[in-house]
Amino acid sequence: MYTSYEIVCRTNIPAFKLKHSVVRRRYSDFEYFRDILERESARVTIPPLPGKVFTNRFSDDVIEHRREGLQRFLQIVVGHPLLQTGSKVLASFVQDPNWDRNAW
Repeated sequence: MYTSYEIVCRTNIPAFKLKHSVVRRRYSDFEYFRDILERESARVTIPPLPGKVFTNRFSDDVIEHRREGLQRFLQIVVGHPLLQTGSKVLASFVQDPNWDRNAW
């Protein structure tokens, strides 16, 4: 059993294929995504993810707290001009419903 988080993307940035998209990602997907960004973008400091949760991970409060942290993470990453234009994985992560962490 796991929790997935909905990512809604509305953009006019040319590097993104779609102007509007909705995908779902697990916390572990965010971990892989962050690792890929760090390898791909040595000149950019990638923000941390909210910490791992080991107790009550399915409680509404824990899920909401993590969702807020993941949202802050994505807002920083997606708002970074170097990542908007130079990242190969960014648009795929927030827009591709079939995103596969093993493809990176």
